[in-house]
Amino acid sequence: MDLLAATTAAVRRAGERMLKRYSTESRSPGLTELRAAIQANDAAVADVLEPALAEIRPSASWLDDEHGSGPLGPGEWWLVDPVGGNMNAVQGMADWNIGVSLVRDGRPVLAVVHFPLFDETFTAVEGGGAFLNGVRLAVSATTSLDGALAGTGQARPGQGPEMADRVGASYAAMAKEALYARISVPVTQQLAHVAAGRMDLHWQFDQVRAHASGVLLVQEAGGVVTRLDGTPWELTGTEYLAAAPGVHAAALDVLAGTA
Repeated sequence: MDLLAATTAAVRRAGERMLKRYSTESRSPGLTELRAAIQANDAAVADVLEPALAEIRPSASWLDDEHGSGPLGPGEWWLVDPVGGNMNAVQGMADWNIGVSLVRDGRPVLAVVHFPLFDETFTAVEGGGAFLNGVRLAVSATTSLDGALAGTGQARPGQGPEMADRVGASYAAMAKEALYARISVPVTQQLAHVAAGRMDLHWQFDQVRAHASGVLLVQEAGGVVTRLDGTPWELTGTEYLAAAPGVHAAALDVLAGTA
C-alpha cells in the first residue's frame, strides 16, 4: 500500500463530508450552540478518518486532541486535527482544513493538509519533499524582513492574559520590522502558506501536537523550524519559528525580546 496516497485519499473523503456540512450562512447564536457545532464537525470528520487510518496503519495509535501538547509514547501515532479552524467553518468563513500527520517516535514523517473549499491538498513525507496537488513546493527566497509577510496565531482558546500580552508584544515587535504581520487561525494554514512561499514566516508561543503536519510541510519545502532560542524544533517544545532560510535569523532576533 502507498502510505501517502492512501492517507491523502482518506483525508479528501473526510473533506468531502465536511463540505456537505459547511455553509456560508452558518452562524451560532451563543457559546453553547457554537461548541455543539464544533464538536459535531469534529465527530463527523473523525468518523471517516479513524477507521480509514486504522486500516492503513493498524499498529499506529490514534489521537485527535487538536489542542494537546507534550510527549507521546513510542511507536507510530496518527495526529489528527479533524477541522483546523473549526470556529471559522462554523461561522461560515473559508479558512479551515483537514489535517493529519503520522508521527514516529516523536518525529513527524508524513503530513496531509487538505483545504476542501479550494481543492488544495498539501502533502509531505520525511526526506521526500513537500507538494501542493502534486507540484513540488519551495519556501520563499525573501532575504529581508522589510519585504516579508509574517504571521502568528492563537493555538488554543482560553490561554489567559499573560499569553495574550506575550502574543501582543511579539506582534508589535514584528510589525515594526516586517512588511506585514498578521494574527489569524488556523495555525496549520499559515504553516502551509510558508511551505508554499506565500508567507515568509510563522511563529508560535504555544505549540500543540497538531501543528506537526504544518511543521513537516515547511521543513520539506526547505524552510527552517526551530525553537525561539534557535535550538532544533521538537514535538514537545513550547514555542517555535518556521521561516524561509533568508529571514529566519532576523526573525529570531526580533522575537528574542518577547520569548
